[in-house]
Amino acid sequence: MNTVDSDCICRTLSRQAKALGSVRVAVVHPCDSASLGGALDAHQAGLIEPLLVGPKSKLQSLAEENDFNLVGIEIIDAPHSHAGADYAVTLAAKGEVQALMKGSLHTDELISAVLKSQSGALRTKRRLSHCFVLQTPAYPRPFIVTDAAINLAPDLEQKADIVRNAITLAHAIGIACPKVAILAAVETINPAMPATLDAAALCKMAERGQIEGAQLDGPLAFDNAVSLAAAQSKGISSQVAGQADILLAPDLESANMLAKQLMFMGNASGAGMVLGAKVPIMLTSRADSRKSRMASCALALLLAQHFRNTPP
Repeated sequence: MNTVDSDCICRTLSRQAKALGSVRVAVVHPCDSASLGGALDAHQAGLIEPLLVGPKSKLQSLAEENDFNLVGIEIIDAPHSHAGADYAVTLAAKGEVQALMKGSLHTDELISAVLKSQSGALRTKRRLSHCFVLQTPAYPRPFIVTDAAINLAPDLEQKADIVRNAITLAHAIGIACPKVAILAAVETINPAMPATLDAAALCKMAERGQIEGAQLDGPLAFDNAVSLAAAQSKGISSQVAGQADILLAPDLESANMLAKQLMFMGNASGAGMVLGAKVPIMLTSRADSRKSRMASCALALLLAQHFRNTPP
């Protein structure tokens, strides 16, 4: 069994991002110590140039209480979280920042601002979706779980965009041809289980060039997706089974539970990102450690560089 510690994903992503300089990030309403401290840590590490968008007096008081140094850090005074989200999105639409980072506001506030921005100035042809990049002691390399935060019960068309976004992220972190496992409770087609039908359709879409840049297989149960021994015991012959780089869950609930079980009971470290917009969007959680926030910043830097070469 491979062993990693809880900071491994941060080191992995930071090592990849180190040579790229830094990315200018609008940090939206970072009004708690975790979100403000995480942004400042990433700045000190050379990953981001933060622009804090929030109530200036509150941010200054928070910095004093926690002994944070705001010298040289630009602050845009926004009276409340809604205003901060709108202003940050406007900056991104104008190209003044290359990524957005969620602070202590609700996810819906930031995503709503992105969706309504200047008649969709940050939108692309793809649907927004969320990816976790995770690394756990039980698996030999980082992998992606999607969609754990945005799409509640995606249909086939939405799942196709979720897969495409995850493939883009995999390319950005250096996986040239990611292996995508489309998860279900079983590894056979069952008309009574819609997830298995969607899996089969997605695989056919990939065969016909509608989804590019990856190898897809499914339906695969979770054990068959990540364990060669489990796949072989079921007689599954697949280039994806047992070695998946991307795990597409049937819906948000299953993806969210899978990711959090891996983090809280499987010693996985992780970073979260929203794709499908013209800039990376870091959806940090109140429960995220500062190391996890650092990892998300490194991930955003890698994505921003990828978008310079291949615009979304």
